Amino acid sequence: MTDRILIARIGAPHGVKGEVRLFAFGEDPLALKRYPLTDESGTRRFKVQSLRAAKDHFVARLEGIADRNAAEALTNTDLFVSRDALPAAEDEDTFYHADLMGLRVEDQSGALLGTVLAMHDFGAGDVLEYTPEGGGRTLLLPFTKAAVPVVDVPGGRIVVVPDTNPDETPPEDADQA
Repeated sequence: MTDRILIARIGAPHGVKGEVRLFAFGEDPLALKRYPLTDESGTRRFKVQSLRAAKDHFVARLEGIADRNAAEALTNTDLFVSRDALPAAEDEDTFYHADLMGLRVEDQSGALLGTVLAMHDFGAGDVLEYTPEGGGRTLLLPFTKAAVPVVDVPGGRIVVVPDTNPDETPPEDADQA
């Protein structure tokens, strides 16, 4: 388990007065104003002074960032918060994505399928990416209770139900469509 959690990413500048686009990864984006934030190395600290919703992101003013050049230098900076500053999980179905990285991926019989590589949100809900045992291209699964019925962080594993519905095989001439 990591002691720091990725909670947001700074995007491109917004305007010319030092504001930035901010992509929040937590359930309560407004909480970013309360947390002591750092960069990945933990050496640079950030404080969110103001935060407002935009189309698919937030617009933030960060303390000490007063112009577009300073904001531009922060593009793609990941923001982390110390785990002990975050609230404890409310129940067994609540966990931080960082806690899933590196867990074993097993099928329902316990056979090892691979290792969790990443969690993504492309706009339609969370997606689990894992590296298959033995190598090859990574695989994606929707992170739903149906596809991932068991998340056992203390046990170091998740159980997945790969899509095996034979009725959804593409027709032979699908590549000509």
